[in-house]
Amino acid sequence: MNNLKKYLMVTLKGACMGAADVIPGVSGGTIAFIMGIYDEFVGSIASINAEAMKLLFKGQFKAFWKHINGTFLVSIVLGIGISVVLLAGLMQTLLTAYPIQTWAFFFGLIVASSIFILRGISGWKLREILFVILGGVLGVTVCTLSPTQTPDALWFIFLSGAIAICAMILPGISGSFILLILGKYQYIMAAISGLVAGENFGQNLLILCVFLVGAVVGILGFSKFLHWLLARWNKETLIVLAGFIIGSLVKVWPWSNAEALAQAERAGGLQIGWAILFALIGFCLVTGIEIAGKFIGKKKEN
Repeated sequence: MNNLKKYLMVTLKGACMGAADVIPGVSGGTIAFIMGIYDEFVGSIASINAEAMKLLFKGQFKAFWKHINGTFLVSIVLGIGISVVLLAGLMQTLLTAYPIQTWAFFFGLIVASSIFILRGISGWKLREILFVILGGVLGVTVCTLSPTQTPDALWFIFLSGAIAICAMILPGISGSFILLILGKYQYIMAAISGLVAGENFGQNLLILCVFLVGAVVGILGFSKFLHWLLARWNKETLIVLAGFIIGSLVKVWPWSNAEALAQAERAGGLQIGWAILFALIGFCLVTGIEIAGKFIGKKKEN
């Protein structure tokens, strides 16, 4: 019974991570840290290695399950999945009905995220400033040179899943933000909400299966590279990431989307006041999450 309660709580924490991962600018990794499960989450993923595969292929399923902390991982994934399914339709509706306010909210979230990443870095010198500029130039370049409409081909959906999942395990950067950069955020949200509603079931199921396979490959492969990178060049990696996020704001600027701009004008102007309000709400949301994370971190140290 105690184990059941424990893993129900883990599922609930996973649901909180899933809610964060649906919103660009709020990191599921940050939520995992606040909830006190970040180390176990990353450690469990890292344990899916060659040794685990040997146990699996030898038919030692119990030992394999214990090695990868299977019940914990399944509980987390279940919670994330439930949350994503429930919120995907809402995000799709908001982006369609209130595009300026929604993009402004995302903009505020992402600005706050980049600020907190930069604030966590000490010892600023010319070298660090150059790294920020490098990341910013890279972000602007990726967002301006990449087409507004990226391919809907399955190979690109696979790649999107592989790249986006890596962001989920990094506090400060979200998988949804990566999907925005890749031009696949609304596409994946639409596929999830369409699957739930039973619309184009076969097509949406195929899209999400390919995306999930990409995510599995990404988290087992690319995530190890990211951890190696952070272990060797932690400061430099975070600075470039922060610069990249700042440069990528051109992608989520509320009036950069022609369709959203046209809809806002039909609704009565550019809606600048609403945009400022929702950007501030997004900024305050990330600020609150970061403050909570630091407060919990200090309590653990004491």
